[in-house]
Amino acid sequence: MKILLDMNLSPTWVPVLQEAGFEAIHWSSIGAANAADTQLFSWARDNEAIVFTHDLDFSALLAITGAEAPSVFQIRTHDVSPAALGARAIELLQRFENQLNNGALIVADELRERVRLLPLVR
Repeated sequence: MKILLDMNLSPTWVPVLQEAGFEAIHWSSIGAANAADTQLFSWARDNEAIVFTHDLDFSALLAITGAEAPSVFQIRTHDVSPAALGARAIELLQRFENQLNNGALIVADELRERVRLLPLVR
C-alpha cells in the first residue's frame, strides 16, 4: 500500500511506515511545502496513494467532490508523533487495508476509529 504523508505530519513517519511494509513518502520530498491540499489530493489519486493526515480539509474535499479516491487516513489527536501513534496507526492501516484500497475515509484517535466508504455523497 502506498501512503502519502501530509505536510502537517513529521517526515519521521516515513521510516516507521516503511519498516511496517508500507511504501511511504512525505509530501516535502515531492512537492512544495505550501502546496494547496488539492495538489496533494490530486497527486495521491493519480498515484494510487492513501493520504495520511491530521488535516480536516481532506475529508471535506472528499465530501464536496464526491470523489471515490484517494482514500484518506486521518488521525485526530494532539500528539501526532510516530512515538505516540505509530503502533496504532500501523495496526489500523493493516486492519483496514482492503477498505483503503477500495476507497475509504478512516478517522482515528487513540481509542476509536470510524470508517466511511467512498464516495461520501451517496
